[in-house]
Amino acid sequence: MTAEQTDDNPLSVSAADSDGPAALMVPVGISNRHVHLSREDMDTLFGSGSSLTRLKAVKQPGQFAAEETVTLKGPKKEINHVRILGPLRSETQIEISVADSFVLGVDAPIKMSGDLADSCPIEIIGPEGRVSKSGGVIVAWRHIHIPCDMAAKYGLTDGQEVSVQIEGDRAGIMQRVMVRATETSALEIHVDVEEANAYGLKNDSLVKVVK
Repeated sequence: MTAEQTDDNPLSVSAADSDGPAALMVPVGISNRHVHLSREDMDTLFGSGSSLTRLKAVKQPGQFAAEETVTLKGPKKEINHVRILGPLRSETQIEISVADSFVLGVDAPIKMSGDLADSCPIEIIGPEGRVSKSGGVIVAWRHIHIPCDMAAKYGLTDGQEVSVQIEGDRAGIMQRVMVRATETSALEIHVDVEEANAYGLKNDSLVKVVK
């Protein structure tokens, strides 16, 4: 499938069908394991008053991949060189894949970002120290970031679950995709590496919202 570029939102809508409005096409962003740190944990891991060094921007406004990395230590094994995403948050959150949970020896629940209830404990190791977290580890629920005005245009609401249609050699319907509508969102569907591989997706592939 291809997208019709528009001045206000390239890669957002396909050409209109004869029997209905244009379909909402969403570019894919594939998320690898990463960590969001609180100020307190940043100080412990990298030194008091330390700051993140911007490596590159990511699509969501104001967010970036940092040069800094940490080691995750679970009951079974460690995973090194886990990227930190900025800016700092009020709570530390660690997002891993199901395969990572097997390596670490944890039973990470599938949760939306920010929902850390019943999340898994982990130890985080940095160059200046380490912290033992009683929770914070999740497998991120697949979700679509979308601006509020665009969500309203397509009849979508924050917290709604939709399905998306995927074309290609591994075509299929991905169900239970959560809508995250905010004023500052950039249009993008976030899936993890395992989900992307299962459907043959790459960064910036386009999927169609079918509800």
